[in-house]
Amino acid sequence: MRALDLSESPVTSASKSNAVQPIIWLGDRLRLLDQRLLPLEETYLDCRSAAEVAEAIHGMAVRGAPAIGIAAAYGLVLAVRGDLKAFEAAEQVLAASRPTAVNLRWALARLRDLWQRGADAAALELEARRIHEEDLAQNLHMGELGAALLPQGARVITHCNTGALATGGHGTALGVIRTAYAQGRIGQVYNTETRPWLQGARLTAWELLREGIPAKLIADGAAAHLMRIEHIDWVIVGADRIAANGDTANKIGTYMLAVAARRHGAKFMVVAPSGTFDLDCPNGEAIPIEERTAAELTEFRGQQIAPAGMQAFNPVFDVTPAELIDAIVCERGVILNPTVGKITGLLR
Repeated sequence: MRALDLSESPVTSASKSNAVQPIIWLGDRLRLLDQRLLPLEETYLDCRSAAEVAEAIHGMAVRGAPAIGIAAAYGLVLAVRGDLKAFEAAEQVLAASRPTAVNLRWALARLRDLWQRGADAAALELEARRIHEEDLAQNLHMGELGAALLPQGARVITHCNTGALATGGHGTALGVIRTAYAQGRIGQVYNTETRPWLQGARLTAWELLREGIPAKLIADGAAAHLMRIEHIDWVIVGADRIAANGDTANKIGTYMLAVAARRHGAKFMVVAPSGTFDLDCPNGEAIPIEERTAAELTEFRGQQIAPAGMQAFNPVFDVTPAELIDAIVCERGVILNPTVGKITGLLR
């Protein structure tokens, strides 16, 4: 992968509605904004193979469930341009890059269905582009649906990064906040730092500042205290996988926010496209939770911050039970107090 300066990057049709361009398809390569370097550097990586895309996904250069799915679809296209028989090996490499986000598996399955029906590389590329464009359109619609749930002057908390950087554009949870702000509904946003990768401090803060949305950064552990001393209307988060019963896997710390929200009278909203639902997964217990290296907790940017030899437990997702979720917003509609019946009724 070759690193490029931001100024070299053209605007694709999927990104014209937003100044942030995390994923750019150039026909012979996939250009990804390296989110590990934000906000200090805006640098792009050029990926020319499925293996390089998988490396970018696993290495967190691209992150956010929808964005991972889009990138993986383009990664498959890169693999089959020279040989359609390379599909299965490339699919396995990409599928193994992040196990929790179901969007990755969903996007790969869409291309697999076409490939099994004899589609050529051009048809697979067109489908990958459709996935990218559809995600942007879904985000804009979800933004409208979610914003309609907020009161005027809403005070909200959001966790991790769910904006244009995590999607094909506009965002899921942050897309709701972006739309609500444009409608004059947002009074104050609090965004968590989101340890250990600091996606909230580095990425969400970067997006909020670019758009002038009133926001304050808080430590992850400050959320419950904030809810106790100030009225919070909604906690708004994204999702990496939603089980058939509404149990939702999202960035570690989400479950803690849901518990605190219920205790302090704040409502809890999950915003995710329909591709995030896994109806074959009955509940949260069946969702695989990715665990990453201890070094992500014991080091920071290569600098040791814990004693040498210290062990760590580093799950990067947790599961919020459906009974703690007031609303799930997807492009097909809003599910209040989610249940199996309500979810299957909307999606099937």
